[in-house]
Amino acid sequence: MKCLFIAAALALVSLPTFAGEAQTFAFGEPAPASKATRTVNVVLKDIAFEPGNLEVKAGETVRFVLVNEGKLPHEFNLGDKAMHAEHQKEMVAMQGKLFTGGMNHEGMDHGQMMNNSQAMDHGGGHGHAGGNTVLVMPGQRGELTWTFRKSAPIEFACNVPGHYQAGMVGALTIE
Repeated sequence: MKCLFIAAALALVSLPTFAGEAQTFAFGEPAPASKATRTVNVVLKDIAFEPGNLEVKAGETVRFVLVNEGKLPHEFNLGDKAMHAEHQKEMVAMQGKLFTGGMNHEGMDHGQMMNNSQAMDHGGGHGHAGGNTVLVMPGQRGELTWTFRKSAPIEFACNVPGHYQAGMVGALTIE
């Protein structure tokens, strides 16, 4: 089963690229790495992040360097609980399509889907759409740079099916 999941994830990141735009959220928006005022290293392990919680300041632009030391694909997704719940539904739907013979883009709002070291974008107002998610394959590295605008109760999480529920989520405090 693990091999099947990895194959599905690889198929997902190898799909063609579609144009998409990053969005702004109440808690901030994506930024170019050159604007970062601080770099935070985050290790993605199988069903855990190190560190387990993060703190940033309102107005700060942070470059997250993500290293997947696990044996499974993982994502680093910024959002509130509701955004994560909605994104998890999308991930389960995509996983089902991958396991049943390929991705059908009809009826799904897909934007840009990039390689394992960049943000993936599926369209819509959450999830990968706003450049707030990076999928990182095992042994790979990814980056996400974000400007935090104001305090909001958000989390960083892996929304690969089952990972959030198994505890792959941490609080991100914006001071």
